[in-house]
This record gives sequence, C-alpha cells and structure tokens, in this order.
Amino acid sequence: MNTPEADSVDRITTALRSCYSAFEALCADLDEAQWSAQSLCPEWTVRDVVDHVTSIEAVLAGWMPQDDRTPPPFDAAADFLRDAATDTASYRQLVSAIYERRRNDLAALSEADLARPSWTPLGPSTYGRFLEIRVFDFWVHERDIATPLGRSTEDTGLGAEIALAEVAGSLGYIVGKKVGLPDGKSITFDLTGPLARQLHVAVDGRAKAVDHVADPDVTLVTDSTTFIQLACGRIDPQAQIDSGALTWKGDNELGDRAARNLRFTM
Repeated sequence: MNTPEADSVDRITTALRSCYSAFEALCADLDEAQWSAQSLCPEWTVRDVVDHVTSIEAVLAGWMPQDDRTPPPFDAAADFLRDAATDTASYRQLVSAIYERRRNDLAALSEADLARPSWTPLGPSTYGRFLEIRVFDFWVHERDIATPLGRSTEDTGLGAEIALAEVAGSLGYIVGKKVGLPDGKSITFDLTGPLARQLHVAVDGRAKAVDHVADPDVTLVTDSTTFIQLACGRIDPQAQIDSGALTWKGDNELGDRAARNLRFTM
C-alpha cells in the first residue's frame, strides 16, 4: 500500500482528537438498546465496537515504538476489557479517561516521534504511519455504529481525508486483484462528495493509480463515504446499486464487476 500524505504532528493529533471526541459523543447519547444493537461488523454489537477501538487506545497510552518489529503490548487490552464490565455510566467515564490519557500523549508528540521506526498492521513503517492507520480504523468504526443507528456523521475533515487516502493508496491492488480489470483498460472513480474528487487507475501490465485518464473504459460514481465503506466491506454493494447510491457509465460489464468487488479489507 502506498503511504498517504506526509505526516505532521498537527495533522495527526488533530485527526485523532476528533476521533476521540466523536466516540465520546456517541457514548454519551446511546440508550441501552442501542449499546446492544448490531453494528456493521457482523460479529460485533455497538458496545463491542467501542470496546475494540478504546481497548487499543488503552494499550497505546504511554507507549512509544522502539523498533519496527515489536508491536504494542496488545495483551494489555484485556485489562481495559475487564474494567469495562460495569454499568453504562461508569463505562462512559472509563472510555473518556482512556481518551484523555491519549490526548496527553498526543500533546507531547514531536515530528521526530512520528518519524520513529514502528510496527504497523501493514508491516514495518513509522509511528506517524501507525497513527494514520488508527485514524482510519476509528473513522470506519464510527460509521459501523452510526450507519445502522441512523446517526449523522461528519464526513469531511482530516479523518475523512486520511480514511480516503488509505483506500486510494490501495486502488492499484483493488482494481488489479479484486476487480480484475483487464490489461489495457482504465477506470475512474468519480466521488461526488462530501470529499469530491476523481481517482483514476489504468492497467498497463499491472494496475496502478494515475493522475488522469482522458477516456476511461468505465466510470464508477458514488459518494466518498459509500466508497470507503464499500472498500472496507461494510455495506452491501447490491443495496447501493438498487438505491442509486452507486452507478456507473461506460463498459457495463466492467462497471458491474467493479461495483461488486471494491472490498479490500474488513
């Protein structure tokens, strides 16, 4: 996967703080039935999603990578999950306390810290890259909760930009391996908003992102949030096709194939 846009302390810390605030706001406003509702993750309730993202932040509190091979002490997530077996009001306080610890960590970060070699779920990289992946994870999981509950989300801003960059960085793989676009063909993803842009991939021996395609064989049209959720396997392509949220023009067979095979992660 290509590395998204360059790291900076302000960019990363602002995005993560927004993620924490979004989850705190969700936790503050959920009733008991909503906590146990099914999320977009097949085996997780809403509470399970909050447990997941927050337990990882609990592991990261006070942690800094020392090399690019050693992961954070993920076993420590069990400590958070044990303490989380409590009433809803106390659970909200526990979640907020974890995020406050992480805000303190972020306040102390330097550009040199972001450049530290670090383990990441995608292989050796930097601590800044690791934190970008955390933003992506938070952004997607917030919608794993909000979408089935019918809650509105802020789909612009740094978190959205980082999440979209994560998908855009994998478009060569998605188009080449998942969609299987034939050699000599090209595709444009026309994202109508809230992050409006066009992303292009051409296949010349292998599929790769390019800056421009004059006359793509197929153009897939959808909004940026739907695009990211489809790429993460969170929503049903057929439902988006039926609703008109996902359309295409040009080669009909290639458009249909692309629309149904964007998923590259889960």
